[in-house]
Amino acid sequence: MQASLPNLLQRLHHGAVAWLHSWWRLLHFAVLMFSVALTPSSYGRDKRPVLAAHLVADTAPNLAWYGVMSALVSLVLIRIVVVTSLSYGLSRFALEMVVRVLVLELIPLTAAAFVALRTTLPAGLEFAQNRAADREVTAQEMHNDFFPRVAAGIFAVWMLAAVSCVLTLILAYLSLYGFTPWALTGYTRVVGQVFNPAVTLILVLKIVFFSLAVGLIPMASSFYFGASYRNKVTHGLSDMVRLFAVILLIEVASLMGNYY
Repeated sequence: MQASLPNLLQRLHHGAVAWLHSWWRLLHFAVLMFSVALTPSSYGRDKRPVLAAHLVADTAPNLAWYGVMSALVSLVLIRIVVVTSLSYGLSRFALEMVVRVLVLELIPLTAAAFVALRTTLPAGLEFAQNRAADREVTAQEMHNDFFPRVAAGIFAVWMLAAVSCVLTLILAYLSLYGFTPWALTGYTRVVGQVFNPAVTLILVLKIVFFSLAVGLIPMASSFYFGASYRNKVTHGLSDMVRLFAVILLIEVASLMGNYY
């Protein structure tokens, strides 16, 4: 027992140091990407085609699939909320519940998870496997390889969240009032009451932080990887855990800002 306690403490120390080091590397990579994003040469004539290609490739397929999926799920949830509200005599609160549950909470969260699982995590691991081991990253690689992939992941979350929020608001109106323009005044008044300045700011910040986590975390490991494929797979799994832990923390913070 006396011999195992120092070993346990040593393992805890090494684990804590490795954990802090991984977050420090992520912060360092984020600063590098922001510096590249603020450099005008990153958007030069020779770099625009690569950036545009990544933006389209990471956004267009996800937008089609996620748009269909979010529309179907939204219709089901809207129907559940409406029927439940009617059964309890709370029909006047149905629209507000739909907006708060779907637009403010579920859609940004699912958009970030969808882009991460479908695009950024697999792309980050694949890019890491194709990189040469233990080689310094040049400035050209930062501009041509890393920055377009990070920007594409961030932009995909923005686009999916924005389109899905608008689509859900339209579906909510049609589900509650049908194809009539006479309910627009009451509908916009209720939606406007939900989207007060504080709630709108929290929603925008949540989507921005979701997108930064989805775009930066998978590519950070590609920036620091060694030669072992096993290590790359391990980093891919740790990236997934780290990414969803960050998303969960952001979601908890947004809930506290909205309801406390």
